[in-house]
Amino acid sequence: MFETAEVGHALPAEEYDALVPELRTGLLRAQNELARDAKFSVVVVIAGVDGAGKGETVNALHDWMDPRFLLAHAFGPPSDEEAERPPMWRFWRDLPPKGRIGMFFGSWYTAPILQRVYGEARDADLDTALERINGFEKALVDDGTLVLKYWFHISKKAQRRRLKELSRDPKQAWRVTPVDWKHYELFDAFLPVCERALRETSTGEAPWTIVEGVDRRYREVTVGQHLLASVQRHLERSRVAAVAPPVPVVAPPVARRTVLDTVDLSAALSREEYRERMDEGQARLAALSRAAEEQGATLLAVFEGPDAAGKGGAIRRVTRAIDARHYRVIPIAAPTDEERARHYLWRFWRHLPRAGNLVIFDRSWYGRVLVERVEGFAAPHEWMRAYKEINELEERLYEFGIGVCKFWLHIDKEEQLRRFQERERTSYKEFKITEEDYRNRAKWELYEDAVHDMVERTSTAHAPWTLVAANDKLHARVEVVETLCDTLEAELRWRRKRKKRSV
Repeated sequence: MFETAEVGHALPAEEYDALVPELRTGLLRAQNELARDAKFSVVVVIAGVDGAGKGETVNALHDWMDPRFLLAHAFGPPSDEEAERPPMWRFWRDLPPKGRIGMFFGSWYTAPILQRVYGEARDADLDTALERINGFEKALVDDGTLVLKYWFHISKKAQRRRLKELSRDPKQAWRVTPVDWKHYELFDAFLPVCERALRETSTGEAPWTIVEGVDRRYREVTVGQHLLASVQRHLERSRVAAVAPPVPVVAPPVARRTVLDTVDLSAALSREEYRERMDEGQARLAALSRAAEEQGATLLAVFEGPDAAGKGGAIRRVTRAIDARHYRVIPIAAPTDEERARHYLWRFWRHLPRAGNLVIFDRSWYGRVLVERVEGFAAPHEWMRAYKEINELEERLYEFGIGVCKFWLHIDKEEQLRRFQERERTSYKEFKITEEDYRNRAKWELYEDAVHDMVERTSTAHAPWTLVAANDKLHARVEVVETLCDTLEAELRWRRKRKKRSV
């Protein structure tokens, strides 16, 4: 694969000097148009052999372009804060908004490749990591992001010469580290692993461009021209109304029966039984949350349901049992301008907690397949692919050791109307009722169909949905607290087992 990057490409100085002014002008114009239209972002992955000119090339691009709209991110070993979250958290966090170009050094490819070369992972582990990378990049591309990936390559002989040259230069010696020399010694081990990584991840959506890195002028112009042509083409495509991809027909449930019809809404508790079970459940949750904090166990709780289903009341019964320093409640409303400028999952990734904490989402990423689907804020092909993207998100959380507890609080249409009217009559509850609540109520059956599909497609073994009968608030609150306790206990058992296996 890398033979084509060892043929001796070079660009004479006079040709370089003739090309660069026009190239710089083109890049600036494209960058300004990208920033002005802000219809998509550009993610540039910079990877390859140490000493192949990655940093120098990016510095040249910063010199040629407007650095205000060019974001460079370098990733080394994870910090303590990063290590307490899934590996992809730090990359999601730094994704550029629409209208900007983000350059990633030490990207999501670094850890899988190093782990395989160092013998910390098997071929099967590498293949799994690469498959997940393909899924991540496809999610970005499907959202409109332009993903460009440049692999800088030089031969082993050229790498040795380059590292020696830098080491002898007092002004450049700092660039060469013991790790660079170690990787040089492992060059022959790196080669097949890197070939495998590029072969498996050079997809139609995000192909690799291999750049021969020996000659500075050649590599700078090659990357600059490719970047310019790619952005110009994407800008042109964004001006043309794209035809939405075909979407399979989602058949409505037969005879208008959905999974919500299986929920026993008559379930209820007496005040006495409620107090007894709630006291016991909150005491149990308090003890489990302290154990979770001590052992570094993390839990996400997702609350969904129709308006006035009692999500807020259930959440308050949970938080009363937990030290306020170890939980956060994230209320999800319509996305802000900052959030709309990125993939819809970005705003949820950024709220992932550190180890030992609980995060409660009052509405969540499921808005894409619920309100955005029903209200037409997301096109059919967007919310249809969201099921897979959401399942992959929750699978990554589960594999990292973060528990996901998902509640749908269900009430019937009559109970909702009664609660709406009660809110209108109660001064301190008036703010909770709006015209939008009644508009949503008019689409009750559409929301039931959306919930049915959501449960069918995203209730998994590691992140199942709990359908809570919520016509009786007392029953709903107790079921939520007890289910959270059961989930936390399972997480703590899982961590203890994993700890024993690692000893």
